[in-house]
Amino acid sequence: MVRIAVVDHDLCKPHRCGKECIRFCPINRSGGKAIELSEIVGGKALIHEKVCVGCGICVKKCPYEAITIVNLPDDLEKRVVHRYGPNAFKLYGLPQPQQGVVVGIIGKNGIGKTTSIKILSGELIPNLGKYEEEPNWDKVLKHFRGTELYQYFRKLVNGEIRAVHKIQHVDLIRKYVKGTVREILTRIDERGLLNELKREMNLEGMLDSKVSNLSGGELQKFAIAAALLRDASAYFFDEPSSYLDVKERLSISSVIRNYIPKNSYVIVVEHDLAVLDYISDYVAVVYGEPGAYGIYSKVYAVGSGINHFLLGFLPVENMRIRKEPIIFHAHTHAPEKDQEGKTIYITWLPMRKRLGKFVLEVEEGEAYKGEVIGVLGPNAIGKTTFIRLLAGDLKPDEGIAVTEGLRISYKPQYIRAEHFPWSTVGEALNELTKEGIASSEWFQIDVIRRLRLHRLQDRSIASLSGGELQKFAIAVTLAKEADIYLLDEPSAYIDVEERLTVAKAIKRVSETRKTVTFLVDHDVAVIDYVADRVIVFNGEPGSYGRACKPTDLRKGMNAFLKAIGITFRRDLKTGRPRVNKPGSYLDRKQKSMGEYYYIPSS
Repeated sequence: MVRIAVVDHDLCKPHRCGKECIRFCPINRSGGKAIELSEIVGGKALIHEKVCVGCGICVKKCPYEAITIVNLPDDLEKRVVHRYGPNAFKLYGLPQPQQGVVVGIIGKNGIGKTTSIKILSGELIPNLGKYEEEPNWDKVLKHFRGTELYQYFRKLVNGEIRAVHKIQHVDLIRKYVKGTVREILTRIDERGLLNELKREMNLEGMLDSKVSNLSGGELQKFAIAAALLRDASAYFFDEPSSYLDVKERLSISSVIRNYIPKNSYVIVVEHDLAVLDYISDYVAVVYGEPGAYGIYSKVYAVGSGINHFLLGFLPVENMRIRKEPIIFHAHTHAPEKDQEGKTIYITWLPMRKRLGKFVLEVEEGEAYKGEVIGVLGPNAIGKTTFIRLLAGDLKPDEGIAVTEGLRISYKPQYIRAEHFPWSTVGEALNELTKEGIASSEWFQIDVIRRLRLHRLQDRSIASLSGGELQKFAIAVTLAKEADIYLLDEPSAYIDVEERLTVAKAIKRVSETRKTVTFLVDHDVAVIDYVADRVIVFNGEPGSYGRACKPTDLRKGMNAFLKAIGITFRRDLKTGRPRVNKPGSYLDRKQKSMGEYYYIPSS
């Protein structure tokens, strides 16, 4: 067995806990040295994996849950590609780039997706697990000789492959790129495609804007355009759908597929299942323990690969990666709850709000006890304005805010550490989980532990990453005793499993407390998974928006998808929504029937 010992040194507090892991280690007590404090890792615990017997006592004794010990088969060690240091994350295998096709990557956060992209793009030389040695490409080529990856790395090292990497966190671009969008894109237009991309990606309105002033969605489109304008033979896109609405996500996916050079290598990391399915030809699943190790599967056909990931079993590897499968609506049609007999919780009259040149009109409507209402529409159409009206952050120019006198728990679209009154995650969780629904066992298990917030107890809120801060904000919102929960884009920065975990938690809180939740999100799979009804926004983005009255999920999704000209079908095995290729037989058939969401089974 290969033993992996991982110590999260951000959590490790050996002097505060009295060095419990060291005191109780049976090897240490018998005169050996399996665990010690080491200056290599800043005076924190260091586990010697060759001496450790994997008894797990230190894991149980550590009061901060900083230690993870994993036993893996010896054969797996032949596949080790990179390790960041002693008792740090270990990556096994890599996705296989293929010329002329798009390979998608799906997996949890913290499991090696971005690391693999950095290696394949040449930004990081893999150390093959020997972190104490200086890595070099000669060792890498020798290691991969006789495999498909050898030819790829040989071309990369010899300069035959030029790689372009669209980074995950596009907000960092504001810090390092100066000038207007037009200046920068004109300067890097090596393929002469700028005029075409301006039209296809709807860039005209932002060309004269400074990069530092771009919104998140504009930054995303700028970064993708910049990558496509480069003359390269390998393209890597890390989460290209972030900040974009549904129509933009699928439009950008088409642009990537249509404008990458023929016979180039393309790899896409994506958490939106519909986008991943739409953009990819093949899919590699990466599984393991976040922060500890990641293992890449063989490459599967896109439909099969996503289904294997959701069902939790990889047939080629004969590996179960999840205890329970993730199934959407297995009966292949959306839940259309009969509202007769349900108790109306809140009602609202027509409202109107003007913000500068933008005008939002809201139709009258009602919400029932225990339901989740999804909010759908393009960017800049007034969804966040509507949520802020409900939250009381804004007052309507006409009409009355329906939530006056009600307790509101609100997670805004953009969150910052300074928005919270606590300094550490532990301080916040201790206060919020003293009583009410947050003190229940299911909330602790299904929300706090499944989102791994218990491992962040000692972390300052200011030090959290984007995904960690998002999960923390969601938990804080759901933990509060409220009459109405408002969540604006809770899926941003978090992975597929965490998105569905969040969706389950939202549903559970709404049903248990008999409250109403309004959920704004651009991930159709999330809305499909959790919403009872939806509010569809239409109008002219940036000028006028209209919020229609709530309608059942099927009718609302049908109207929304018809407006953007996209059809979905249901996967027969998992029930997940899948995008039909434009112009395909099923796309044409559903449009002729007026069924944009899916064809009913009866």
